[in-house]
Amino acid sequence: MKIGIVFGGKSYEHEISIVSAIAMKDVLKDELVYIFCDTNREFYHIPTDKIKSKLFSSGEYKKCDILNFSKEGFSKKAMFGVKPFDLDVVLNITHGGDGEDGLLASLFEFANIPYIGPRKGACSVSFNKFLTKGYAQSVGVKAIDYKYFTKNDKVEIHSFPVIIKPVTLGSSIGVSIVKSQEELDYALDVAFEFDEAVIVEPFISGIKEYNLAGTKVNGEFVFSIIEEPQKAEFLDFDKKYLDFTRTSQALEANISEELKDRIRDSFKAIYNNTFEGSLIRCDFFVQEDEVYLNEINPIPGSMANYLFEDFNLVLTSLAKSLPKQKDIKITYEYVNKIQASKGK
Repeated sequence: MKIGIVFGGKSYEHEISIVSAIAMKDVLKDELVYIFCDTNREFYHIPTDKIKSKLFSSGEYKKCDILNFSKEGFSKKAMFGVKPFDLDVVLNITHGGDGEDGLLASLFEFANIPYIGPRKGACSVSFNKFLTKGYAQSVGVKAIDYKYFTKNDKVEIHSFPVIIKPVTLGSSIGVSIVKSQEELDYALDVAFEFDEAVIVEPFISGIKEYNLAGTKVNGEFVFSIIEEPQKAEFLDFDKKYLDFTRTSQALEANISEELKDRIRDSFKAIYNNTFEGSLIRCDFFVQEDEVYLNEINPIPGSMANYLFEDFNLVLTSLAKSLPKQKDIKITYEYVNKIQASKGK
């Protein structure tokens, strides 16, 4: 199988996407073809044996072959015209904007390219944390209480500590823990540098967090282990991603089978049919024996490969059971009836 790894994008999480893409070399056994989308949204074919982070920070990637994109998919210039860039499936590993907001999903569907990743509807409810809260509650999964503010709103907080999050960013970018009124204005300035809206949640020190990744293969759920991430009070950007080439398997959380089942049931409700065709990771909080959704990662860092015993098998199995686009036949029957009724 020839898997096209599409990564980069015009996003605050551009660099994280590069690190995730490079990590795939260590965990996928099929032929990998790297397709880099730079901040100008130009596509480049990056030879697999040359891919390394410095290639991008130095701008050396611009010496690689440019790829064109059209309704026929990716293509490359050849001696006589253009040559189709054949792939069996695309893995969308573009974190943040472009990858998780639905832009690339729309391109792939427009060109009828089979791809692993969130579809447009899934992007809508997972990219925006405000919409995620409503979606979770609509499918019967609890979410931590929150308040929503836009850039022009007067933000009033009466109880501290709180955590402030930009609505459409991941990877802890722009996130702050605020413990007093004096810290509030600065934290809001930081968050609003990245986004036009924020959500404010109570910060609950020592709350238990559990991560679960999964997908659907031929209609059946495939789950990873449930991990209890070991971390400090708050996992900021640097702590989260300095070792983001993580490929060694994580340790399973030491929790009861009953709690595991409730976390899996919450994951099933979130995944539903909305996220079919993607491998996602959901991060849950557990407080006083209640399970709450923290966030949905529709394109998790390094594809959460470290949570699976055989990630390669899971991903290639998913690639063979992707949802098909409905073939809509246009007959112009309605238009013809209107014309006929007018005698034209």
